[in-house]
Amino acid sequence: MRVSTRPARDRVGAGFVYLVGAGPGDPGLLTRRGAALLATAEVVIYDGLVDSAQLALASPGCELIYAGKKRAPAGRPLTQGEINSLLIEKAQAGKRVVRLKGGDPFVFGRGAEECLALSAAGVGFEVVPGVTAATAVSAYAGIPLTARAQASTVTFATGHEAAGKSLSAIDWSALAHAGTVVLFMAVRTVEECARELIRAGRDPSTPAAAVRWGTTSRQYTVTAPLDQLAERMHSAGIKPPALLIVGHVVELRSALGWFERRPLFGHRVLIPRQPAQAQGFADALAAYGGEPVVMPVTQVVGVGAEPSPERSKLDAALAALERGEFAWLLLASANAVEHLFAELGARDRDARALAGCQIACVGGATAAALAAHGLRADVLPARADAGGLAAAVIAAADDFGAGIRGARVLIPRAAGGRDDAVLALSAAGAEVTAAVLYRSETVSAEEPALQRGLRALAAGEIEIATFFAPSQVRALFAIAGSRGLDARASLSACRVVAAIGETTAGALRERGVEVDLIPETPDVAAFAAAIAAHAATR
Repeated sequence: MRVSTRPARDRVGAGFVYLVGAGPGDPGLLTRRGAALLATAEVVIYDGLVDSAQLALASPGCELIYAGKKRAPAGRPLTQGEINSLLIEKAQAGKRVVRLKGGDPFVFGRGAEECLALSAAGVGFEVVPGVTAATAVSAYAGIPLTARAQASTVTFATGHEAAGKSLSAIDWSALAHAGTVVLFMAVRTVEECARELIRAGRDPSTPAAAVRWGTTSRQYTVTAPLDQLAERMHSAGIKPPALLIVGHVVELRSALGWFERRPLFGHRVLIPRQPAQAQGFADALAAYGGEPVVMPVTQVVGVGAEPSPERSKLDAALAALERGEFAWLLLASANAVEHLFAELGARDRDARALAGCQIACVGGATAAALAAHGLRADVLPARADAGGLAAAVIAAADDFGAGIRGARVLIPRAAGGRDDAVLALSAAGAEVTAAVLYRSETVSAEEPALQRGLRALAAGEIEIATFFAPSQVRALFAIAGSRGLDARASLSACRVVAAIGETTAGALRERGVEVDLIPETPDVAAFAAAIAAHAATR
């Protein structure tokens, strides 16, 4: 290809392409620079091995384009030439484009070809390095690439040369004498690669390993002497994507293999929540070795500004709150906190509007959301549910001396919320106002993360399914039904179905799904710990 000497177009007012390394599989290995660019991208053109959690970092209006060369979810895969043309087309249309590539763009990632095409077209670009599979996959397999007693040099090579080239173009003599050899894209040529290394002087008994789906919950590692590796891989069914490692460093795997020992290793966990809500739980699961699959089925929206009975009741309640007419404010979710403060902001008010009342939060997550706005909860119940919240408020009101009888209580909540707290407080003599603050709506069936989650569920690739609210259960069944998927059968095929509480568990049981696990405390840390403990006993 002829490389243009013309200067790339200036960034201001023109399209621009960022080649971002996504890492080899674990979404947490994306760099901070890569995450920041995804958040502001107008178009993301991504590889087939990119994790959906990374795509979730893109803004809601971002155009996501699959550019894998195989395993296309819809339609035929793209050729490299088509990918190059697509990058140029989007950039020349003035778009801010992120080309999200597995591993590092410049380590067997064909990033140079894409940059040459952009340069020839006069399109500006930036390369954001990624964590290469060579270092990450080996580390997750417990195989250091260098170690003082085993290897002081390491060499990377490809086992799959470009069309028209043969493996003989590789300097096998140089590879054979390296301390550690890492072979990319060598699954189909492993027998030939091993033969060439041995012919060039490598000891046939040299320890070797093949790591498939490295850094993910599907990671699978086999080891064997170099001359037996091909046979071992074949009997184990090792297919791409896999990385081959040759050298005495492989002997350290038995002592250093940390990742595959975690209690949730090998488990993909479905989380039917929006990415922002799922993050804390996903991080906790990942710490136990699980692979979170975030599949948003609902989205939380406010009541809206249009006139309606709900809008009128909420406006009246908020006006009374500002006048200090409520003795108690009960918050039953972090969503309630965020939407309450959004409403106060729309009225040009802030936390001072709540100065006239005591505030009770259902649990730690809700209290943390409140604390983010500079306020501490006056009451946190021992039992984090609606009944426990009401009981704690009644007890606290007695302790404060005023009692609950005759006290005005505001509960801003979700549409269709349960009346447990309302009924308990009313029975104790309180004057309760329950005002709809927000509602859960089913997301569009075209949402990419939803489609990926449904495909994984239908294919039996989900080991653990988790649910945080009855609305998620209803939404999943509705969406699955509209797409011809039997949600009950798919969930029943999971090893574990877990619910955050009894109400959510009841919604699953009503639809014929057996619930295996409910945590003692309905918060994300306890939920993740309970799942890990349950998996460790099975």
